[in-house]
Amino acid sequence: MDMKLEVVVVPVYDVDRAKEFYTALGWRLDADIAPDAEFRVVQVTPPGSPASVIFGTSVTEQAPGSAQGLHLVVDDIEAAHEELARRGAGPSEVFHDAGGVFHHAGTDARVPGPDPERGSYGSFLSFTDPDGNGWLLQEITTRLPGRLDPATTAFASAEDLASALRRASAAHGEHEARTGAEDPNWPDWYARYMVSEQAGAEPPS
Repeated sequence: MDMKLEVVVVPVYDVDRAKEFYTALGWRLDADIAPDAEFRVVQVTPPGSPASVIFGTSVTEQAPGSAQGLHLVVDDIEAAHEELARRGAGPSEVFHDAGGVFHHAGTDARVPGPDPERGSYGSFLSFTDPDGNGWLLQEITTRLPGRLDPATTAFASAEDLASALRRASAAHGEHEARTGAEDPNWPDWYARYMVSEQAGAEPPS
């Protein structure tokens, strides 16, 4: 049975302030429902995310600001930093961790700048919402093998699909150079390449 992460609940004190903050980041407003004065549910979704974020009144017993280590994935950490700064999120500088791929809690072992080898999973930045809930962005450009099911390949946006097609085109050009012949079945090759790239599997030769 599939069990897909659908919603993360974030505890906030001022619902309208949180709504203004997250929608200013470009997150889609899905719902703002208040059946009575004691209960209100606001749902927003980060661009390209299959999971959403809910905050409001009487939706969690957690203390406002106590949600920490919430992760968002991007494919260009420096472009993400620029966008978050432009939208008023006040992001940290890009950093990598002294200990390896993941990061220590808090600000321990942060090393300024992206991962020196710009390895996938290795570069981060952080920001907080007005209540102090802590978010981290992690740059992932290539998934490790087995991290995605090739049977559920999907692209979050037209831009993601276009980028995947450009990478497949470049790889296919190298493929034709190796074989020394034009490949009449290039659509099949593109498809196999794009699925394997998302799933972290071996690409077609």
